[in-house]
Amino acid sequence: MPRLFDPLRVGRLELRNRIVMPPMATELAGRRGEVTPRLIDHYVERVEGLGLIIVEHSYVDVGGRLSPLQLGAYDDSLVPGLARLADAVHRLGTPIALQINHAGRRTTSFDCGRQPVAPSPISLPEGEVPRELLREEVEGLVERFCQAARRVVEAGFDAVEVHGAHGFLLNQFVSPLSNRRSDEYGGSLENRMRFPLQIIAQIRKRIGGDFPLFYRLGADDRTQGGLTIEDSKVFAQRLVEAGVDLIDVSGGLCGSRPPDLTGPGYFVPLAKAIKGVVDVPVVGVGGITTPEFADEVIRRGRADLVAVGRAILADPRWAVKALQALRT
Repeated sequence: MPRLFDPLRVGRLELRNRIVMPPMATELAGRRGEVTPRLIDHYVERVEGLGLIIVEHSYVDVGGRLSPLQLGAYDDSLVPGLARLADAVHRLGTPIALQINHAGRRTTSFDCGRQPVAPSPISLPEGEVPRELLREEVEGLVERFCQAARRVVEAGFDAVEVHGAHGFLLNQFVSPLSNRRSDEYGGSLENRMRFPLQIIAQIRKRIGGDFPLFYRLGADDRTQGGLTIEDSKVFAQRLVEAGVDLIDVSGGLCGSRPPDLTGPGYFVPLAKAIKGVVDVPVVGVGGITTPEFADEVIRRGRADLVAVGRAILADPRWAVKALQALRT
């Protein structure tokens, strides 16, 4: 029976334990999305004892930038800074992944410099009405994600994670609440999955068969008429067929911290459901703060890895203390 402190293989990666620091936006990047010394310090301070760090979402296109100080992966000029970040974490012996993303309708024209784009012109409550992406623009964004993934590889990261959760663009395509298209990218679940599956298939083709590729899956919108866990079971299997090595399970349009969910491991039931239908490692997340609960998730087979976010932000040595507590 595995424990939180046991090693795990993910593709070609050997993780020393099952503790993951998940991607959490810091707003520590520069105005062009470049890595800054403060951002490097933020991650280096928290690396000890972790099995894996997944660095915060990084925009693949300026039109998908969520905020002015978000980290970027949209241009080759950003690679040297990303390489300095990866190298700083590697010197401490921990694997590091970078998450890539497009905000879609969640951004504003103030933040991205243009009218936001989305699968359909459906706004968030009190949000800016987005422009519906043309078919050729959707195809162009597949290339944008591929180029960002290439930069992740060139910068020396150990894995790339594609963000398909929390109401961002890929999640918007898969959810029937935000996708009302009538072309091959809308309508049936098969069509709504098409865009993210194209991205995964093309990234896999570009980066080779053995470079670890993750997907953050927004598994449940928690809204009537939205994406359900049953939909996401189908989607998860298709993601693995397309080349995904790990599925990082979180919320859909409901976001990362739905106000109606409380207590430790509030998204872990979703991870357990996905784990039951795929043969790749699955990450569980959601309000996990104690090593005992994190270990219980692994021991009971509810997930293969546990993401601990806010607790590690609050205490950079959380992982070290957790492993010590479990081994005494």
